[in-house]
Order: sequence, then C-alpha cells, then structure tokens
Amino acid sequence: MKKQYDYNLIIGAVLTVTMLFLILLGCFYTPYDPDAMDSAAKFAGVSLKHLMGCDQFGRDIFSRVLVGLGTTFYVAFGTVCIGTFAGIILGAVTGFFGGVVDEILMRITDALFAIPSILLALVVISLFGSGAWQVMLSLGIAFVPSFARIVRGEFLRLKDMDYVQSARLAGAGKMRIMFVHILPNMRAVLLSTIMIGFNNAVLAEAGLSFLGIGVQPPQSSLGRMLSEAQGYIFSAPGCALFPGIVLVLFVLGFVLLAEAFQERKTV
Repeated sequence: MKKQYDYNLIIGAVLTVTMLFLILLGCFYTPYDPDAMDSAAKFAGVSLKHLMGCDQFGRDIFSRVLVGLGTTFYVAFGTVCIGTFAGIILGAVTGFFGGVVDEILMRITDALFAIPSILLALVVISLFGSGAWQVMLSLGIAFVPSFARIVRGEFLRLKDMDYVQSARLAGAGKMRIMFVHILPNMRAVLLSTIMIGFNNAVLAEAGLSFLGIGVQPPQSSLGRMLSEAQGYIFSAPGCALFPGIVLVLFVLGFVLLAEAFQERKTV
C-alpha cells in the first residue's frame, strides 16, 4: 500500500507539474501564432521547425496545444471553483444543521444529481449560449450536487467528534465550528474530491468542445482540436494524436494524485 501510494504520488506529481509548466509556457510564449494559417505548411510533418507538425490550415500544432491546454485548464479550474465553493457551503449547512433544511436542500441536490452533468450543462448552454465562460458556469452548476453530498457526509461523520464537542463547550460559534474546526479535518477527502472533479471537468469540457457547443473558434482547446482533426484521423493522424496524448497525460496526472490522497487517508 505504501509503495503504491509513493508511485502514484511521484508519477502523478511529475505529470501534473509538466502539464502546468506547459500551461505557464503557453501564457507567455508560443513558437508561432496559434491562429496563423500558412497554406504552404498544410499537414507538415514533425520537424525541428514544427515540433508536432501542422494541421489542415497550416497552423502549428504545438503552439495550439500550448494555448488549448491553457484554455482547458482554466475552464476546468473555474468549474471546480464554482462546484467546490457552492458544494462546501451547501454540504456544510445541510450536514451540520440537519432537520428541515437538510431535507429540503438535499432533495433539490438529489434531483440535480439524477440528471447527468453533461445533460445539465447542455440545458444551461442552450439558455446562455456556447463559449468558455458558459461551459465553466454550466459545468460548475452541474458539479455542485456531487461536492455537496461528499461534504455533507463528512460533516455528519465529524460533527459529533470529541474536538467538536470541546469547541462547543469552549463557546465557539457555529460558523467557527463548521469552517475552522470541522472543514480543515476533511482536507484529504476534499483534495481527492477536487482532483477527481477537475478530471471530470477536463473531460466534460473536451467533450462539449468536441461536439461544437463548448469553446468556439478561433479560441482553441484540446477538445476543439480533436473535433477539427476527426476528418483527418487517417490522412494526418498527428492532428489528433498530439492533443489526445496531452489530454490523456493531463487527466492521468490528476487521477494518480487523487488516488495517492485516497490511499494516504486509509494508511
């Protein structure tokens, strides 16, 4: 168990740091303008000039991967922030106070939880239009029920612990008990949940952009690149191969870190 935890942590950290480095690099530098078209470089192969070749419009794939990875990251990051913040508030209130408040709010979250996140995101996008911010908002709303259920379960487990009772006897207020005494003691579960949620957000964004209802041109994301490359999968596989590999490695890094945190909790 310990050795498996170490492997997951090390490999996950290396992959995640590498992807974050590429995201940071794409914020300040790309070898070419990611949207610049060059008819002479259409479907150019891998070379020192174009590290991942060029796509059907002669755009440098490496430059587009750097920018697209950053787009996918900030959409997923914003999604997790919305889902985590709202989920923590909702789960903490329902788990700590219980009673009628718990019944009403959890029935609402159960109803939302019964709807697949992608379907719920499609409803929000149909109301507010497609684009990066719309995807972020729609997925964030869709992720709230799952975060709320996990936080509620942890609050139900921890609210009667001895240290919580001691805080009550010491005169600590309810808000202090909830967010100073209980919440920090569920950090391992929260970190694991956030990383799993981040993975789901990355895949959901990629899926929506692949279907053409997520990030819109000329803005690039990994899902958008895969969508544009699907017609050339046999004639120019590099157009889909490189964004696909980066997407898999990006998700794999956070999956391994999430597993490492889960194993740490059980050790």
